[in-house]
Amino acid sequence: MMANTYQKFLKTNIDISSLGMIPDTSQTAYFCTPKDAFIIGSAGVDGIHFCFIRDFGEMVFAVNPVNTAPEFVHPLAKDFNDFLRLLLACGDTAALEQIWMWDEEEFDSFLQENPITAEQKEILDEIAEKMNLSAMEQPWQYMKDLQSSFDYSKIQYTEEFYDLVTDTATGMKAPQWNVYFDGNFWGHNGKDHAGKEIAIGKQFVWAGRQWLIPAIYVCGKGLVVDFCMQVDTTKIRAFMDKWDFTMENESHNYFSKEQQMEIETDNPLSFSFTPQLTLNEKTLQTSHGSSISYNPCLPENVINEIEAKWIIDYYGLDPDYGWMICRYAFPWETKRRPKIKTLSLTMEQQPVCVPGPHFHVASSGDIFDFIYPKTGERHTLTVREYGQQTMSTDGFGQDHWEFPTHYSVLDYTITPEIPVEALTITDCADSDDPKEKQEESFSPVVGPTAAAVGIIGSADGPTAIIFATDKQSKFRTACSALHFEPRNDVEWRMVFHEKQFKNVTVEFLS
Repeated sequence: MMANTYQKFLKTNIDISSLGMIPDTSQTAYFCTPKDAFIIGSAGVDGIHFCFIRDFGEMVFAVNPVNTAPEFVHPLAKDFNDFLRLLLACGDTAALEQIWMWDEEEFDSFLQENPITAEQKEILDEIAEKMNLSAMEQPWQYMKDLQSSFDYSKIQYTEEFYDLVTDTATGMKAPQWNVYFDGNFWGHNGKDHAGKEIAIGKQFVWAGRQWLIPAIYVCGKGLVVDFCMQVDTTKIRAFMDKWDFTMENESHNYFSKEQQMEIETDNPLSFSFTPQLTLNEKTLQTSHGSSISYNPCLPENVINEIEAKWIIDYYGLDPDYGWMICRYAFPWETKRRPKIKTLSLTMEQQPVCVPGPHFHVASSGDIFDFIYPKTGERHTLTVREYGQQTMSTDGFGQDHWEFPTHYSVLDYTITPEIPVEALTITDCADSDDPKEKQEESFSPVVGPTAAAVGIIGSADGPTAIIFATDKQSKFRTACSALHFEPRNDVEWRMVFHEKQFKNVTVEFLS
């Protein structure tokens, strides 16, 4: 059942992502999501989400999979009307979701340390006006009264939840181990059967890292492979000390784009690769995958996802090390499941982003010298054409949205030539957001001279322009961010894409 106030609120098209609740239409549930829950949004971190539960009418609940048992679910408001009034008082769902574990002094301290931003105030004022609401006068007392009088035993969970057994040492024990083709570490979709496990236990060293493939799983639709990358804690601590992560700066918005690229490359618990299986001399490409990490160096007030601990326990991985665990699915190439005779794996590193120099363009003919970091050689960028363009939005089919349409186009050459895929040029600025749409800043995708131009624009973020790639052409094209008004002075950024390690092939069965 959806609350009437909630339905009314949806019609206002107010985006409350900046208040800590991102709209969620996927209804993606976790093991601790109550049965018959209707998910209305997520916090965007730690799997925290907000929902109605059919048997509780308009009451709003918060679900946090990272909490220890039995503190996964808490009521926040008697109805959505009161939920909005609480937001007007507190400014963010972070205060509401955590209030169950605070006394009033801690709650007041949190609000003082996290004041309402100008962006949040604008949204809150819009809520107050369009919904005709005022802030809750005593939010802490309201929620404490609600939670202290609530009968938590009436919440019904799925069978998956009840398969978990309470344990005084760890909080919860793992459910029965099952791996599905259309699944990940947190669950699966559909009614397919769990795969048959084949123990592999293959260890190897690649890219300066110790790897383990503990098992593969033979499923109806294909093979599933688990990859475990071991990380020494000294590397994790050095990374955490270098970037001094805190609750305040953990958001990507805190760091510049160059810093974000460096963080992604530095992070010892992050390594992007593409696997390819060779089964009976036939190649299988991966169709999808997921990853999870285990960090033994987290502060006491931050815990790993419980699913990561279950994986560590099931495979007998050493908990004194950090681990990145990836699960990839490989569909069969034939309609019938083949008999496995030989099996090998090739792993290819995905290129990392290396930020390069910035530059400005005044007119055609401008020349900029730069050093290609992979070789240390000097190259020259020559501007062939440079100018303003306006994009048509006729094909969007969303007349009630207003999109930015002005952008700059840079045509250029590189001498001596370097591979097209090794360099992109982007605008240092972000595109303007479509009006009344969720902010999710990113720059246009760039490449060589366009053979075709595509437009991306949706409710999830600003519009970008994508130029098709022609690797045979010596001419390249970059486009700036999109804006509502033309901008003459664009600051361009070079980004190099480098593979640091050669591919490796590992034999499983031969």
